Amino acid sequence: MTTPRVTPWQDREPVDANLLNAIKARRPGGKLIGIDRVLLKSAPLATGWNELMVRVRQEFSLSLEYRELIMLRVAWLNKAEFEWNVHYPAYLDAGGTAEKAEALRLSSAPHIFNDTETLLIHLTDQSTRNVVVEENVIGALKSLLGEKDTVEAVATVAAYNMVSRFLVALAI
Repeated sequence: MTTPRVTPWQDREPVDANLLNAIKARRPGGKLIGIDRVLLKSAPLATGWNELMVRVRQEFSLSLEYRELIMLRVAWLNKAEFEWNVHYPAYLDAGGTAEKAEALRLSSAPHIFNDTETLLIHLTDQSTRNVVVEENVIGALKSLLGEKDTVEAVATVAAYNMVSRFLVALAI
């Protein structure tokens, strides 16, 4: 494990109690993790980040298993070990398998994934690596998931690219 490149917020430091409680409410057992403590260095950032992640994690209609699959793939592509370690058990809890999680570490989507999962991997890979996503990938996702869940899948990829880039840049 590396040492973060900035000093994380410490319990004795001042912070808005409402913000702290909102972040804790999003975490299992109300326990802050490394990224939370670094985000708390900037109250505006921590506030906006927490609001976005509450929506992505708790309010999207896209299945949690699919969201967690996306999160793991982004973590692997961006070499965000912390993110992988946080989301691996969440993926399993959401219905994913250890075999599929390990397959997400491969350069292409093997045959163990269903059509929707394969498309979500293509979406994640294209958006993360190239930003541009092929029209046929979006079209196929819309056919399988509908427009709302397709939008939420793209937003999940984008949000977790933000997370992983923050984690990796600051060695969290």
